Amino acid sequence: MKTRYDIPCNIAQSLNLIGDRWTLLVVHEILNGNTMFNEIKKALTGISSNLLSERLRYLEDEGLIKSELYSKHPPRFRYTLTKSGEDLEHVFNSLIIWGSSHLQKCYKQLIDPTTGDEVEIAYYSKKTGKLVENVEVVAVEEDIVKAGEK
Repeated sequence: MKTRYDIPCNIAQSLNLIGDRWTLLVVHEILNGNTMFNEIKKALTGISSNLLSERLRYLEDEGLIKSELYSKHPPRFRYTLTKSGEDLEHVFNSLIIWGSSHLQKCYKQLIDPTTGDEVEIAYYSKKTGKLVENVEVVAVEEDIVKAGEK
């Protein structure tokens, strides 16, 4: 895929990787256990075989998935997520939560399986593990400048 956003922003740069049509849905299907080409294609009604092949190659080149040959004749591959691809599960969960509040028709909810209660996103300090009530987005360059002033 070509770079569409030349903006110094994590969101823009992430969209350069996963923002093309079908890309996130392909990753989501692999996360859900559909690891064979035909399983993914069947789950994603409307995607062409050529486009699915293109997306799978691209995701592998970008390090989000890996392929394993399981049949030589004809060549068939099983797709699994890398650590980077697995980390997109949080993005999917956030979209599910957002959708359950804002879509006219809700298809999924994120719940606690022991209680059945809906859950929401929380933020924790990487350093202390404590719940953080307020978060702030800061530019990395700003952090570098602040660190140099100390």
